[in-house]
Amino acid sequence: MLDKVVIANRGEIALRILRACKELGIKTVAVHSTADRELKHVLLADESICIGGNQSSQSYLNIPSIIAAAEVTDAVAIHPGYGFLAENADFADQVEKSGFVFVGPRGDTIRLMGDKVSAIATMKKAGVPCVPGSDGPIGDDAKKNATIAKRIGYPVIIKAAAGGGGRGMRVVRSEKELEQAIVMTKAEAASVFGSDIVYMEKFLENPRHIEIQVLADGQGNAIHLGERDCSMQRRHQKVVEEGPAPGITDAMRKFIGERCCKACIEIDYRGAGTFEFLYENGEFYFIEMNTRIQVEHPITEMITGVDLIKEQLRIAAGMPLSITQDQVKVHGHAIECRINAEDPHSFVPSPGEITLFHSPGGLGVRWDSHIYAGYKVPPFYDSMIGKLICYGENRDIAIARMTHALNELVIEGIKTNIPLHQEIMSDENFRNGGTNIHYLEKKLGL
Repeated sequence: MLDKVVIANRGEIALRILRACKELGIKTVAVHSTADRELKHVLLADESICIGGNQSSQSYLNIPSIIAAAEVTDAVAIHPGYGFLAENADFADQVEKSGFVFVGPRGDTIRLMGDKVSAIATMKKAGVPCVPGSDGPIGDDAKKNATIAKRIGYPVIIKAAAGGGGRGMRVVRSEKELEQAIVMTKAEAASVFGSDIVYMEKFLENPRHIEIQVLADGQGNAIHLGERDCSMQRRHQKVVEEGPAPGITDAMRKFIGERCCKACIEIDYRGAGTFEFLYENGEFYFIEMNTRIQVEHPITEMITGVDLIKEQLRIAAGMPLSITQDQVKVHGHAIECRINAEDPHSFVPSPGEITLFHSPGGLGVRWDSHIYAGYKVPPFYDSMIGKLICYGENRDIAIARMTHALNELVIEGIKTNIPLHQEIMSDENFRNGGTNIHYLEKKLGL
C-alpha cells in the first residue's frame, strides 16, 4: 500500500480522501491556500503545507508547488480529487516524471478522453453507442458542413472538442443558422479552451443524463457499478443525482455496463472513471468520459457498498481490483443533493461566516462536508459546501429521508440552496421519476 499521499484539493473531497487514507493506514499531507488554513482536512492531516495565495492559480492549480510539497514531505503519491488539476494530462505526466504515483489514469489516457472527438472515435471502436454526428472535426467548408448537418438531421449541436462545463456549444435548428453558429463556436472555443476544433452532433430534444461508474486496474480488469441519473441540472451543472436511474432495467444496465468495461480494457484505463450518456427513447448515446472521481460518487457507494476512493488508492498502489463484476450488487436507492453557499433564487454565491450549523442524522443519512460553526466560506472557489446523501430500501423511502434530512440541516450566517432542494423533493414530476435535463430550468423559468 502507498505510504504517504498528498491530497491536492480542498473542501469535502479532500476530507473524503483523508478518511479513506486513514482507513488504509496511509499517512496524509494536506496542501492548501492561504485562505484554507482552517479547513477540516488541513487540521486533521498528518502534515500540512501552504502552497500559495487565495486564488486557485496561485495554489491548487500551481503544479510546481504541489510537486514540491510531495518532495519535501517524502510522499509517494498525489491524489487530485475532482476539479482543479484532476483531468489535467500534463499534471499527471509531471507527477509521474517526478517519481510520484498519480492516483488516476495515465496522462495519455486523460488526453485521449479529454478531447471529445478522439473520445467519441475511441468509444465507437469499442462498441459504445454514440450520438450520430460528424465523426470528427468540421472545417470551414460551408457546403460540406451543410451536407453533414442534413445527413444527421436538424436540430444539430456544434461542440468544442476541448469543451466542458456547458461552454463551447450551440444548438442549430436550420441550415441558415449553421455557418454563423460554427464560426461563433470556433471563436469561443479558441478563446476559452485554447483550441478552435469543433464537431457536430444530433441534438436530442428531451434526453435524460445517465452515467455509468467504472473501476479498472490497468491490468486487464474492469467492472461497472451501475448507473446514476443526473438529469436535474441548471445550466449544465448537476443539482440532484440519484441511483439507480428510474426506469433502467437490469438488462439495460448489463448491456451498457459491459460496453463501458470493454472500452476501459481497450484503452488500458486505470482508476475510477465515469461514462456519461444522454438517454432518450430507450437508447444510450455517449457524450464524454470523466477520468476522475465524481462529485456524486457517494450514491454509488451507498447502493453497492464499494468504497470508490479506497479502490482508487489500491489501484494506484499497483493492486488488482478487489472485487469482480459478479460481486457487484445494487441494493436500494440513493439520492444526493449538492448544498451550495448561494442564494436559492438568484444563485449568486454567498460567502461568509457560518454562525450556526447542525448536521442531519438518522438511518441512511450521510453528510459529506468540511464546514462547521465558525467556518468562513471563502469567495475564491466553487460554492459547494457539502453533499447530503440519503439511502432507502426503495426510491420513495430515499426521497422521504432526504426530505426530513433537508429539514434537519441548519446552516446560518450565509444563504444556501437548501430551499431549492426542498422544492425539488416535493415536486410531483421528480417524485414520479424520469425527468429530462431541461426540466429544472423550465421549472425555474430560466
